[in-house]
Amino acid sequence: MRIAVVGAGGVGGGFGAALAKAGADVTFIARGAHLAAMKSAGLKIEGGRGETHIVPTQATDDPKIIGEVDFVLFCVKLWDVESAGERIKPLVGPGTAVIPLQNGIDAADRLIPILGREAVMGGVAQISASIIKPGVIHQVGSFMRMIFGEFDGKITKRGQDLLALCQKAGFDATLSEQIQTDLWMKFILLATNASITAATRQPIGKLRDDPDIRPIILAAVREVFAVGQAKKIALPSDAVEKVLDFIGHAPPTMKASMALDLERGNRLELLWLGGKVVELGRELGVPTPTHSMMYALLKPYAMGAPA
Repeated sequence: MRIAVVGAGGVGGGFGAALAKAGADVTFIARGAHLAAMKSAGLKIEGGRGETHIVPTQATDDPKIIGEVDFVLFCVKLWDVESAGERIKPLVGPGTAVIPLQNGIDAADRLIPILGREAVMGGVAQISASIIKPGVIHQVGSFMRMIFGEFDGKITKRGQDLLALCQKAGFDATLSEQIQTDLWMKFILLATNASITAATRQPIGKLRDDPDIRPIILAAVREVFAVGQAKKIALPSDAVEKVLDFIGHAPPTMKASMALDLERGNRLELLWLGGKVVELGRELGVPTPTHSMMYALLKPYAMGAPA
């Protein structure tokens, strides 16, 4: 099975390395020092699941030299969706599945006009990992899960083939018949976690049991749930409880990727996370005071550290 991973950060690097170790023909599309390190010394994943070192690593900055593949794991930052979507057209053949494994809820909607509806599946990545130096990714904890599925809910051969490969790679995987629901369940979690860990500059373990902060987390989760309900997403009645349970069992040192980007002075995905909650709340008439406050506090950092 041929797989291209677009964006070899914590998500793309983590899942791509596991699939490569399981025997898939994986090529990473990256750039800069990270690409140079992968080409010279391979890609190393370390942390909660032990160490994986892919040597040699197939990596390039030019999708045209790869040709058509079976799957594209699309893992770029949310502001790069359209430009990266145009660049990966040479990877997409008649049966190729492009699976966005990004934060937010609208990456697939933005890719479909570029690549075609048949090419795009829905995807959810659950992993806490980031690049700590070129060629090296550190994973916090051992939890690692990929959920993917067709937007029409059908179980297809390509979905079954990827599920079998993920199972061989040894991480949790689900072939979903309700991928829109799965996307929103992650969005409820991540929109909240990203904003609260970024706004406080603290990992989740220092926040979830604090008597002054826990009510803020609860209010934020409930707001996203209410927005999803107003948008007619088929969310389970116990969605809030499920998200809070996940937060309660997350590794205490975990920070959302947006919080890590804030610490590093990088651009933030704020517009597509907390900002999207606020935007949809306004459109649908759902109050989002908690997310509106956190969005306002983080907005000065949205394009990176203020000058």
